[in-house]
Amino acid sequence: MKIRTRYAPSPTGKMHVGNLRSALYEFLIAKHAGGDFMLRIEDTDQERFVEGATEIIYRTMEKTGLIHDEGPDKDGGFGPYVQSERMKTGIYMKYAKELVEKGEAYYCFCDKERLASLKTEIVEGKEIMIYDKHCLHLSKEEVEKNLAEGKPFVIRQNNPTEGTTTFHDELYGDITVNNSELDDMILIKSDGYPTYNFANVVDDHTMNITHVVRGNEYLSSSPKYVRLYDAFGWEVPVYVHLPLITDENHKKLSKRSGHSSFEDLIEQGFLTEAIVNYIALLGWSPEDNREIFTLEELIADFDYKRISKSPAVFDIVKLRWMNGEYLKAMDLDKFYEMAEPYLKETLGEGFDLKKIAAMVKTRIEVFPDIAAQVDFFKELPEYDIEMYTHKKMKTDAASSLEVLTEILPVLEAQEDYSNDALYQTLLTYVEKKGCKNGYVMWPIRTAVSGKQMTPAGATEIMEILGKEESLKRIRKGIEKLNA
Repeated sequence: MKIRTRYAPSPTGKMHVGNLRSALYEFLIAKHAGGDFMLRIEDTDQERFVEGATEIIYRTMEKTGLIHDEGPDKDGGFGPYVQSERMKTGIYMKYAKELVEKGEAYYCFCDKERLASLKTEIVEGKEIMIYDKHCLHLSKEEVEKNLAEGKPFVIRQNNPTEGTTTFHDELYGDITVNNSELDDMILIKSDGYPTYNFANVVDDHTMNITHVVRGNEYLSSSPKYVRLYDAFGWEVPVYVHLPLITDENHKKLSKRSGHSSFEDLIEQGFLTEAIVNYIALLGWSPEDNREIFTLEELIADFDYKRISKSPAVFDIVKLRWMNGEYLKAMDLDKFYEMAEPYLKETLGEGFDLKKIAAMVKTRIEVFPDIAAQVDFFKELPEYDIEMYTHKKMKTDAASSLEVLTEILPVLEAQEDYSNDALYQTLLTYVEKKGCKNGYVMWPIRTAVSGKQMTPAGATEIMEILGKEESLKRIRKGIEKLNA
């Protein structure tokens, strides 16, 4: 049987990291087995619908390379692929009424006041109302009378109160729950729309979905899903419930973290390829424990049975490292194209930005790091003369003053301010002085940059600054040291 998976997001805003991981794993499961990957838009919850969110879904899927074989824009014979459009076909009401006929569901006419009077239970930290099956006992005549009078209703699943229900998950194995814990969940709401849970089951079956991948927060709902499949006589799909993604404090990854969505990460200067690579490892690991993967390599290596049950920690430090590895491996022309806006924002015009880009390429982890690396080119920062002291280079304020004072006239006479020519000039001075390179290079680099850490050495910096600015900064260094 051909594997068919689906990503079925609700258009409610930015794409959360957890949703992107679900989409990625569903894509990888299908593609690894030569199957089909479908996109289905689940917009039945009209209260949470956000304008423009559907476009965000399409844009993110395209950018990450998770190209669907079927969807609203690619009819594969199982459409419509948008739930609000599927609803117009009457599919959900048709199947709900089929369950009513079988005694597996029933009409409920209870008003808000009666529902508010029912007892509640705390389930997973939320207060849940437990329906008492009051309307299950209405006679057929009473139901027909209420319907004829246009009385508002919902359709509820009729779950047994005795016995147990068992379902299988690929990661968690067989899970058995007492039927007394199963509430009679609503299948069709009073506005005629199906609930998320019911539409999910109907759509997955009618679209021939073989593998359902979702967060393990849906484990508690799965027995109700399984009872729906059994009630219809349908085959239950393969379930893969994914571990929770937490922040560094082991709390559920929230918007407050600042990096809970794909859009957040892109805005923070992360590469799409690095994000996809990192998210693939949030709960899954290959046999050889390697960490850097292209999407094609993930398709080849992905085995969903290696997904962990333990919560996955979203470590922004680790993602930054991985992003830095991608930047190091990037072609310089492509790197410059992406880095140029950040360089221009910090430095403006008048610099050889491509040369500066080459300097920072291996020294940054995300593009916004560029500013702190290169801002000294535009303006010499204020700095403490303690920076001239370096134990390893055996320099201090006095020796640095001596070096800068002696080298100034040499550099004033220098016409060629290319890196190679400057380096040769300083090397000649080093040989005459009979000292190590660092004894000379450290004070000069400090004077021309005003920074402890720079993306390049003294002569490379001076080449970018040019003769006039380099000499001006060295004179400033002498002045500071004299003072």
